Amino acid sequence: MEKLEHPLLIVQWVNALLGPLVAAALRPLGIVFQPGAPVIPDYIVMCGLVVVALSVLSFILRSRLSVEDPGKVQIVVEDLVGALRGMLEEYIGPTGRNYLTLVGTVGIFILVANLMGLIPGLMAPTSNINVTLGCALTVWVYYHVHGLKEQGLLGYLKHFAAPPGAPIWMAPIYFPIEIISHASRVLSLSVRLFGNIFGEELVILILFSIVPFLAPLPMMFLGIITASLQAYIFVMLTIIYLTGAVSVEHHDGGHDHQEVAALGAA
Repeated sequence: MEKLEHPLLIVQWVNALLGPLVAAALRPLGIVFQPGAPVIPDYIVMCGLVVVALSVLSFILRSRLSVEDPGKVQIVVEDLVGALRGMLEEYIGPTGRNYLTLVGTVGIFILVANLMGLIPGLMAPTSNINVTLGCALTVWVYYHVHGLKEQGLLGYLKHFAAPPGAPIWMAPIYFPIEIISHASRVLSLSVRLFGNIFGEELVILILFSIVPFLAPLPMMFLGIITASLQAYIFVMLTIIYLTGAVSVEHHDGGHDHQEVAALGAA
């Protein structure tokens, strides 16, 4: 579903610059684009902007890091990293810091992507289901891979078969329920984030078309809160899913109440 009748100006520029190269690269694969149609979708351009912006910012911050005289920005970043590491260690244990890179990267990407929709001339790539589905699949594959790594194949299959202390005869009943539950997490993560950001952008666009200047401002302020909250919920659910996968002494069911609480915040 497209919210705009015309492509964004920056999307037109990127397609004019890189579109012919991408089209030529995809042509041997049998992918042919209609004349005049954008080769690179708007959400791909926006994701590229997020990656470039965060990469440049990271290099700038890295060059200014100091142990003796940390700046205000460094202090804020260190506090955020420390808070996230504390959450991981609280849920998973001492090994929680091993997952900081992925969880932090996904969180900051989603936060910046959500906020992009509030900048005139840009759009939030997370208002497209393809982007949120990609984030959800990344998390889903990541926690399963580390679950297999930490518990082994048999241990991880047992993790699906029955909760701790349950009789073995419950496995044929419990196993398909767990499979459905884990598969639904991809849908839950992707659709929730997409629905919230898409709806927010659509409301702002409608308000702007009615009263161009003043009416969208309260909604844009609310959008900052929504963008931050959705990023936090995504990170929180990622940590909960990781905990259930890699913690041998815990089962997913032990964290059901935490997942429900996170979903309630959405």
